[in-house]
Amino acid sequence: MIKVENLTKYYGDFLAVENLSFNVPKSSILGFLGPNGAGKTTTMRVLTGFMPATSGAVKVDGYDVFTSPMEVKSRIGYMPEIPPLYPDMRVRSYLHFVGRLKGLSRAMRKEKVEEVIEKCGLKEKHKALIRSLSKGYRQRVGLAQALVHDPPVLVLDEPTIGLDPRQIIEIRDLIRGMGKNRTVILSTHILPEVTMTCDHVLIIHKGRKIAHDTLAALTAKMNLEEAFLKLVSEAEAVSNAQVESEASNP
Repeated sequence: MIKVENLTKYYGDFLAVENLSFNVPKSSILGFLGPNGAGKTTTMRVLTGFMPATSGAVKVDGYDVFTSPMEVKSRIGYMPEIPPLYPDMRVRSYLHFVGRLKGLSRAMRKEKVEEVIEKCGLKEKHKALIRSLSKGYRQRVGLAQALVHDPPVLVLDEPTIGLDPRQIIEIRDLIRGMGKNRTVILSTHILPEVTMTCDHVLIIHKGRKIAHDTLAALTAKMNLEEAFLKLVSEAEAVSNAQVESEASNP
């Protein structure tokens, strides 16, 4: 469903993502992990067509992100770390607005808005101003806007950040249910979220892939936290050795 080949992204002279390649099969949930500044958000912005790559190829459902961006965007639901909400709009009106932006007809928009309100647990808040909602409900609205056009692919950046334990469980259950018939990329710093939700794991460090496997294979000999720390430490050691070598051989 998602195929990334040799993706590279520079910001001026800064290399944010380097020759990153991976595939995400249909109806699976990929946990996308890495330390702060590893390049996760940059990668997701390129995947969703919000940012161009410097080089490489990305395909979603067979469509190239760079040559067919509108086809790709119609197939992706994106929830960034800070959902793109309008605080002075009411929940239902906002979702209809997003549906219009996504090109849904009036009849289809009415149907899909009702579906996501039900699916995301917003029935009691559909008339509320978004500014009046708790953090948990704003996250639900963020998920709803990503789902309103019924995309086969979801890209979620830190969807449970700032939530209390009960809200985390509720959002986790929503994501797990979505993965039954969609391809989901879930970026998070909360490793238990990956363990409870995902079936594949991708770990990057300084823009480079350091692991990509099933959750079961990656945690066969140690838990995910131990595996993550071990892989990142090894990658950091290699990176430091390269810097030292370059410094001693200018």
